[in-house]
Amino acid sequence: MDSVGTLSPFNSPTVKLDRLFDAPGIEIFAKLDLLQLSGSTKERTAGSLIDSFMQSGQLQSGGMVIESTSGNLGIALSRQCVVRGIKFVAVVDENANKSALDIMRAYGATVDLVVNQPDGNKLAARRQRVAQLLAENPSSVTTNQYGSPHNPAAHFSSTMPEIMEAVDGRLDMLFVATSTTGTILGCQNYVREHGLSTKLIAVDAMGSVLFGGESGNRRLPGLGAGIVPELALQATPDRVFRIPEIDMVRGCRTLARREGILAGASTGAIVSAIGQLLPEIPQGSRIAFLVHDSGVPYLHSVYNDDWVREQLGEEPDSVEALQREELSAS
Repeated sequence: MDSVGTLSPFNSPTVKLDRLFDAPGIEIFAKLDLLQLSGSTKERTAGSLIDSFMQSGQLQSGGMVIESTSGNLGIALSRQCVVRGIKFVAVVDENANKSALDIMRAYGATVDLVVNQPDGNKLAARRQRVAQLLAENPSSVTTNQYGSPHNPAAHFSSTMPEIMEAVDGRLDMLFVATSTTGTILGCQNYVREHGLSTKLIAVDAMGSVLFGGESGNRRLPGLGAGIVPELALQATPDRVFRIPEIDMVRGCRTLARREGILAGASTGAIVSAIGQLLPEIPQGSRIAFLVHDSGVPYLHSVYNDDWVREQLGEEPDSVEALQREELSAS
C-alpha cells in the first residue's frame, strides 16, 4: 500500500474539546493519534526508525527487526514490517497488554516474552533479551527506540508541525506522555528551532525514573520507564507531572464519557495532569495534548472495574458518579 497526495501519511485530526473541563476561557485541543493505522502515535516512530535503516542499506526486504516494546511500538513495527517484507520480533514483558500482543501476532510478528526479572526492572530485562537475540541473529537490527535520533525526528517533522498548523501557529502549552521521551524531545526540538513560546508539559507515571523520579511498581504499559533512556538526557520539559495509575483510569473514563474519545492509559494520565494544572492556566490560553493511543486494547484493564479493584486496589469511579460530576460541571 502506497500513500498518495501531498499530505503526510501520518497526519491525524486535531479537534477542539468543549466538554472535558469547565474552563470556558481556555481552549483545549486534542491531537487524535489513536486514528493512526496501527492505533497510536508510535506509527510515526516506527515509520521513521525503519526508513532510516532501509535508506542506509542496513535493512532490506527479508531482513529482521528486533525491538523491546510495551505494546504500541510493537504493533506499529509489526505493521510497518509487513508492508516492507521484513520479519519482526517483539520483546515484551508480562505487563504487555494481551490485546496488543494478539494484534502483533495477527500482523505476523513473533512475540518473545521476558518474565521473572530478578530485580523487577522490566525495561532493563527486555533490552538484555534484545541484545541476546541480536547476537543469535547476526543479520538482524534493533530500531532502538530509546536512543535513536530517528525517534524524535518523527515528531519534529510531523507531529509538532501538524499541531501548530491546526491551531494557526498559537499554542501556549502542549501536554505529552513520556516513556522513551522521543515524542516530547522531537516537539522540544521543533519549539526551539522555530522560536516558539509553547511550554512543554511532560506527563509521567508514578513509579517511573524519568526526570528524577523514584522507581516503583507499574502495571499499565506505555507510560514511564524503569531506566533512563538515552533520549531522556536531552529532554528538558518545562514541567513534569507524575500520575498514579488510578488517576490514569479516571482520566480515561472522563475523556470517554465527556468527549466520546476512547483512549489508552497514557492519555488518561494527561487528562489528570490537565485537571491539576487548570487552575493555574491563564484565561485566554490555548493548550493541546496528544491522544497517544486507542483505548480498545485497555478494555480488559483500564475500563474493567474488576481489574481496577484487583490490580490497583482502588474503587473505580462508577458510570453514575461520572455522569453526576459531568452534569454538575455543565
